[in-house]
Amino acid sequence: MHGDLPKPNATVTPATGLARIKRSPRWVIYLVVLLAVGGALYYVFGQKSDQQRRGRFFAGDGPVPVLAANAQFTDVPVYLDAVGTTRALNTVTVRSQVDGKLLSVKFKEGQDVKKGDVLAQIDPTMFQAALDQAAAKKAMDESLLANAQNDLARYDQLAATNAINKQQADTQRALVAQYTAQVKSDQAAIESAQATLGYATIRAPIDGRTGLRQVDEGNIVRASDTSGIVVITQLQPISVQFNLPQQYLSEVNAAFAQRPLDVDAQRSDNDAVLDRGKLTVVDNQVDPTTGTVKLKAEFPNADLQLWPGQFANVRLLINTLQHAVTIPTGAVQRGPNGTFVYVIKDGAAAMRPIVVQKQDETQTVVKSGLTPPEQVVTTGFARLTDGAKVTVSDGRPTPAGTAPRAPRPNGTPGANGQQRPNRQQP
Repeated sequence: MHGDLPKPNATVTPATGLARIKRSPRWVIYLVVLLAVGGALYYVFGQKSDQQRRGRFFAGDGPVPVLAANAQFTDVPVYLDAVGTTRALNTVTVRSQVDGKLLSVKFKEGQDVKKGDVLAQIDPTMFQAALDQAAAKKAMDESLLANAQNDLARYDQLAATNAINKQQADTQRALVAQYTAQVKSDQAAIESAQATLGYATIRAPIDGRTGLRQVDEGNIVRASDTSGIVVITQLQPISVQFNLPQQYLSEVNAAFAQRPLDVDAQRSDNDAVLDRGKLTVVDNQVDPTTGTVKLKAEFPNADLQLWPGQFANVRLLINTLQHAVTIPTGAVQRGPNGTFVYVIKDGAAAMRPIVVQKQDETQTVVKSGLTPPEQVVTTGFARLTDGAKVTVSDGRPTPAGTAPRAPRPNGTPGANGQQRPNRQQP
């Protein structure tokens, strides 16, 4: 019954193993074949790829191509930046001071006017009549005064000889004083009528530019009208008001006490200078809600680049660092121990710690750690290490069909070795 089973210690022959494989599922066979093929492919191509990768990142002991620039001595201006609002020094709403019919308008909208120029004319008929009436009243009272003065002279002579009672002379003297006061009152009435008549001619109170006309000819204007006839705005000179954080207040006050501070007004979208002016006022208190202080600068605005209500970037010059050491900001690196740069010396890059005094997006002022004209790396830090050999390139692309440009000798500055001056922010 069990004659066909193999013995426990029986040896498995190749024929027996082949028979078992033939009885195994077909997918097991496929799996074994795929694993064998995959191992062969990895052995052939994987090693080659690893060699290429290692060659790309660790190739060679050749020098690292970098861009570099020289440290320089430069006079660096120190600016405080803010956003300001342009305001007119004077803005006047021209209103009528009397009631009447507007006969004519003498200006055009948007016209530049001078102080005293005629802007409009109100019907002066009633005002002229009042002036004539006051003048006639004065003439009548002057005649009464003259007659009373003559009578007083006669009474004084008669009283001196006791021909009349002295009381009569005193009464006449009081009448003369009364007529004298009346004549003065008439003169005041004439001056008032003259002023009212003058109000019928509306003149520009300041130099400036007219806005849109608020009333047309033929309308009745009144002194109580709030809209007025036109608004005149002074454009030259003009002011810009801006805020600075309170921590800069002592520095600004110290510089402002020594000299007038220059202020540049710039466009909000770029660094184009619209006008240059002077700081005129530092407000006498700090706003406790914002921790800022208000400042105002005045600009000549000769080209009318500044307009009331316009936003402008403001750049306040408070100091100039004389003979400061400067490098491009791209050369400054940061590590666990602070800021450092790679200095090129004898064809190798050496890591050197520095102390930064001022920095902006393009230029850095180095307080200590560098001495011009030492050369620092500005681009090419990916493979750069302390002590690595470097070649300084000029950064210009090689034209098609030409041989690559030979690297510059060590110690020669690259194309960006000359740095344009830039503003510094505290």
